[in-house]
Amino acid sequence: MHEQKTPWVRLAKRDAMPQGQIWCIRACSFVAALLLGGVIFLVLGHNPFSAYGTIISGALGKSTAIRQTVRSAIPLLGTALAIAPCFKMRFWNIGAEGQITAGAIAASYFALFWYDKLPGPVLIAVMAAAGAVGGGLWALIPAFFKARWGTNETLFTLMMNYIAIGVVKWLQGGPWEGRPGSQIIPQFNEKAVLPKILGVHCGWIIVLVLTALMFIYMRYTKHGYEIAVIGESGNTARYAGMNVGWVIMRTMFLSGAVSGLVGFIVASGANNTLYDGVAAGVGFTAITVAWLAQLNPFAMVGISALLAVLDKGADTLHTRMNVPASISDIITGIFLFCMLGCEFFINYKLIFRGSHGEVAKA
Repeated sequence: MHEQKTPWVRLAKRDAMPQGQIWCIRACSFVAALLLGGVIFLVLGHNPFSAYGTIISGALGKSTAIRQTVRSAIPLLGTALAIAPCFKMRFWNIGAEGQITAGAIAASYFALFWYDKLPGPVLIAVMAAAGAVGGGLWALIPAFFKARWGTNETLFTLMMNYIAIGVVKWLQGGPWEGRPGSQIIPQFNEKAVLPKILGVHCGWIIVLVLTALMFIYMRYTKHGYEIAVIGESGNTARYAGMNVGWVIMRTMFLSGAVSGLVGFIVASGANNTLYDGVAAGVGFTAITVAWLAQLNPFAMVGISALLAVLDKGADTLHTRMNVPASISDIITGIFLFCMLGCEFFINYKLIFRGSHGEVAKA
């Protein structure tokens, strides 16, 4: 029988870990992120305690800062909710940026050309519906190709992001351009702007309602069960009589619709216009949020809030302490790296070869 020396280190899947131990690992990862960030501040000649205090005060110190932090968290949470069912199904939707943009385009059409034909509340409702349909249809394209011909959804959805952004650039310099030569789409009429509640546009209420609905959908509905089964094994789902292709298209339409609704919220609530950077990278950051939350919608609320605090606080750090903007991004990256790393150690363990040289029989 052939014998071979075991590797010096190897990975193994952990058994179920007690919740207390899981949260201990997460707390340690957070502390490690604070320490690593503190080292960066020390190297730059800044007091780490003052720097972290500036981040917190810049994000939560005043009512205006809190409102800006909430505005940052809204699209991040909404997009994480959108991609969660796809990821649960092991359909890697990397196209949320394009779906947000497609929804914003559809909503902006009615904001720009129907504001004088509809009452304000009706116009807002039509814009929201148009955004959802626009994002859903945009997401349905790669879903159809995946279901029909088995194409690679990761590349397909990623490439469609750039197409949607290119469409907006064409609109900015073409049919929707305001002043000739400006390359700018006009601001929306006030009837097409989301109303404010507690100083922030009401998009925060929409995404909180979506959080509860998505939790119920994924946990307690037949559709959510089908998504989970397909994520575990497509062959098992087919054996059980599920129409896998139809479930893929249905789930992707839902994902795109929620992303498109986020596009409507950003265009109507935050920007009051449309431009090519409407998604602002949240489609990619939301992937991190979804994974850190382990696809739990309620956990996404806290993680989105934390990232929004880091983002807003980092801006304040740059202005108050003259810390380069790139360093602020590094600090945010350190936190994300440590938070993702802790999930690795929760699910896997490293096994080192014994000092007496274990052997594995093959």
